[in-house]
Amino acid sequence: MVRGELLWYDICVEQDINVRLSEVRSRINDAAARAGRDATEIRLMAVTKTQPLDAVVAAWEAGLRCFGENRVHEAIEKYGDREQLEKRFPGVDLQMIGHLQSNKSRDAAGLFSAVQSVDSVKLARALSQACNRFDRSLDVLLEVNTSGEEAKYGFTSFAALRDAAQEILELPHLSLRGLMTMAPYTSDQDPIRRTFRTLMQWFTDLNATTPGLAMDVRSMGMSNDYEIAVEEGSTLLRLGTVLFGERS
Repeated sequence: MVRGELLWYDICVEQDINVRLSEVRSRINDAAARAGRDATEIRLMAVTKTQPLDAVVAAWEAGLRCFGENRVHEAIEKYGDREQLEKRFPGVDLQMIGHLQSNKSRDAAGLFSAVQSVDSVKLARALSQACNRFDRSLDVLLEVNTSGEEAKYGFTSFAALRDAAQEILELPHLSLRGLMTMAPYTSDQDPIRRTFRTLMQWFTDLNATTPGLAMDVRSMGMSNDYEIAVEEGSTLLRLGTVLFGERS
């Protein structure tokens, strides 16, 4: 693209995301009203995996401050290190939402402000050790598999979740903030609602039975089911396609 074409592209991207964001916020407000909830307690994360930096800038200019990436190496290529990220996007909340292997924990701890996909004590320990090297703290969410799908990661029983939470709560540099789950990709609302309701139950029970734990984040709901997630109690929505359009 030549300079004029790039400028036109940037304007179109920014206009598109503003229109989509307005529609999404309207739907969130409606869903919250149906559930008797305050829509202001629901955060919106822009999922920017595979999206170019121009799309991130457009989302930033539209007022979004929370972003999610699925792969550590893609995030590093896109943003650089934490210092470069903060210089470009002051106060940004960049979170890791994809599956994370322990051998990538150092890179993740150095860049992200939170990791939502902690699915083992082993990974949590690796993140804690990495944070110690960087002398920084990290918010973490425990990933739970409440849909029963074998292809998905996460804790599959409340007992295992509770035991892990008790250990992770004692690790330095980590702040256990909540739970994350993914519902089945289906047009049938019943399994989606069951998935979200199970997370809500585990969230409530874990807070009630774990001394010193005060989780406040329920990360559930994506582009295809975010309105249902709002109705079922989500406090953090992970949205990509509804904001940026279908990936090419």
